[in-house]
Amino acid sequence: MRPTGKLHLGHFAGALENWVRLQGEYENFHMIANWHALTTSFEDTASIHENILDMTIDWLCAGIDLEKSLIFVQSDVPEHAELHLLFSMLVTSARLERNPTLKEVIRDLHLGENVSYGLLGYPVLQAADILIYKADAVPVGEDQAPHVELTREIARRFNNLYGQIFPEPVALLTPFSRLPGIDGNRMSKSVGNTILLAEKPDHIKKKIMSTITDPQKIHVSDPGRPEICTVFTYHQKFNPEETEQIAQDCRSGRLGCVADKKRLAEKLSEFLEPFREKRSRLESDISRVEEILQEGGQKARAIAQETMAMVREAMSVR
Repeated sequence: MRPTGKLHLGHFAGALENWVRLQGEYENFHMIANWHALTTSFEDTASIHENILDMTIDWLCAGIDLEKSLIFVQSDVPEHAELHLLFSMLVTSARLERNPTLKEVIRDLHLGENVSYGLLGYPVLQAADILIYKADAVPVGEDQAPHVELTREIARRFNNLYGQIFPEPVALLTPFSRLPGIDGNRMSKSVGNTILLAEKPDHIKKKIMSTITDPQKIHVSDPGRPEICTVFTYHQKFNPEETEQIAQDCRSGRLGCVADKKRLAEKLSEFLEPFREKRSRLESDISRVEEILQEGGQKARAIAQETMAMVREAMSVR
C-alpha cells in the first residue's frame, strides 16, 4: 500500500480487513510502497515519512499481527530496485501502455502526455515487489488484478529464459472491493469524501449526516431505494445484522434518512472505537513503531538477498 497517511474506511473494506483475515492462511508480507508514492507525488516528498508512520499505526490497529506478518518499508530493501531493473528488460513499453489501471490514473490526474517513465513502469516494480519474496498469492481489488497478470507474465518469461526461479502468483480478489465515499463516488482523501479509521465520533456524525442518499426520498413517508443509497451500503458493511429491517423500513416509508443516518453514525463510532484506542497508545510510542519497521526491513531484506543471489546466477549477472 502506498503511504498516504491515515487510512479510511475504503482502505479497510478494500484491502486491510482481508489482509488481517489472510494471516491465518498464509505467511504474509506487508510492504509500505514509498517508492511507488513517488510515481505521482515526486514533487512533494516532505510528508512521506510521517505518512509511513501513520499508515503503519493503522495497520497495527486493524489487526496486522507481528507474530504472523512482516511490516517493512520498500526502500529499506534496495534489492527491489535491482530486480525491477532486470525485469524491465523483459517487458515492452507497448505492453505497459495497455494497462487499464494506468489509463485510469492518467485520466484521473489529467496527465495527458506528461506520463513519467516511473509511472509507466510501476507495474514492473510491483512485479519485483511480489516475486522477490516468491509470493504464491496477492490480495488485491479488481482494479489491481491486471498488475498480478503482468507479474505472472514476467515470471513466466523469466523462467522460460533463465530457469525456474519464480512462481506465478494468483490474485486473491477482496470480497468487498470498493466502498463509496460519502458523496457516492470513489472514496479518496484528495476529494475529501472519506471517513478515517481514526475519525472521532462527532466528526463521523457530521460526515454521515451529509452523506448522499436516494434523491427521490424527500419525506419520511416516501418509499426509498436502499440499493442505490450510500448510507445503506455502509450499513451492509458495518451493520449487517440490521440491514434487512432497514431495507424494509426504507422501502415502506417507515424510516427516514435522518434517523437512518444517525443510526449508522452510532454503529460506525462503535466499530471504530477500538481503532482509536489503539492508535492513541501507538502514537505515544512512535519510537516503537519505527523499531517495528526497522526490524521488518532487516528480515525482508535477508529473504530478498537470497532471491537476488539466485537471479544473478540464473542470468549470469555479477
